[in-house]
Amino acid sequence: MRTEPLVVRTSLLPASAADDLIALLPEDSPFSWVRRGEGLVGWGRAAAVTTSGPTRFADASKWWSELVARTEVDDPVGEPGSGLVAFGSFGFADAPGDSVLVVPSVVVGRRGDLAWITTTGTRDSTLGNSGLDAREPGARRPGGVTFADGAVDGERWMSVVAEAVDRINGGELEKVVLARELVATATEPVDVRWPLARLAEAYPMCWTFHVDGLFGATPELLVRRERGLVTSRVLAGTIRRTADEARDAALAGALARSSKDLEEHEYAVRSVADALEPHCSSMNVPEAPYVLHLPNVMHLATDVTGVVRDGVTSLELAAALHPSAAVGGTPRETALAVIEEIEGMDRGRYAAPVGWLDASGDGEWGLALRSGRIDGSTVHLYAGCGVVGSSDPAAELAESQAKLVPVRDALEG
Repeated sequence: MRTEPLVVRTSLLPASAADDLIALLPEDSPFSWVRRGEGLVGWGRAAAVTTSGPTRFADASKWWSELVARTEVDDPVGEPGSGLVAFGSFGFADAPGDSVLVVPSVVVGRRGDLAWITTTGTRDSTLGNSGLDAREPGARRPGGVTFADGAVDGERWMSVVAEAVDRINGGELEKVVLARELVATATEPVDVRWPLARLAEAYPMCWTFHVDGLFGATPELLVRRERGLVTSRVLAGTIRRTADEARDAALAGALARSSKDLEEHEYAVRSVADALEPHCSSMNVPEAPYVLHLPNVMHLATDVTGVVRDGVTSLELAAALHPSAAVGGTPRETALAVIEEIEGMDRGRYAAPVGWLDASGDGEWGLALRSGRIDGSTVHLYAGCGVVGSSDPAAELAESQAKLVPVRDALEG
């Protein structure tokens, strides 16, 4: 563990210097959290901690609070995401597996017309706008990408869904989220900047992220804490879009009336509201969801908001929320046990919190959905579906295939 104090310096940048945040990234140690051209990117490692198991969030939070206490910060910008910032990605399950919190050497942020750069190092390190003046060559397109089923193929996965439906109808649980894996193989190591740029362009309404090999474009904001206000976007209930606007409008109406999807969504909203309530002095939970339109699918969505009552950080809120019914199920512990028993794959950091936090405790954490994990020339792609008593295995397989499209296209694109 680092004991030498860190020195953090934030300064304003011309907005034009951050017109394309992802284009600033070098190939080595890039970090990303970008939506609609705004957010944070970073590179290098000034400090980091790896945690695992059931105490992974608590251990990371303790490390962060101790680091904040001994860091010298000069931050005239004073925005959420300026000053000392860490990017993080956590394991889905309590089983052994690496979770990580990293303070990059350089962070560039943008919010509206305001842009800034933060450099972090020791007193003796050379700080500056490193990387902004000397751009690296552009991202390499992956070559010769092929795709194959992961641990469980489509036919076997439908039988797993059918088993889950039987258990639900037998009264064992109310909902469970089951995931599947697709494996992409390229002819050379994958440069993550390529799929990141494609995802940010194709899915601007999503949060395009990358932390330690895990990347994607998630539509689901697990929690945002900003100056005492808390927001969580719940997505559950999905239908695939067509190329016909009139047909999509009819499908959106059908989704909004679907008893199966409304039931799945209600479980997810209830789990988020129950987890946030102890930390909020007031909350707003809409009675009915709206339909969120993305380029390839539509989701039932609800934005839960609240006012923080205690000094809890965004990371601690993310820990309290995870795993929500949107990625685990209901009841939580029963659903997690069913996932471990029948899903047939290791989720790693898929469907778990990914995002950032700053020294004040503000931050944004999404669920690592529509995502992939790079391991050299191999990329593991993940997608999951909520299963309830009325779920149809073939329809769930089609939904999972639709959810794999964003990362698949980004690798091929």
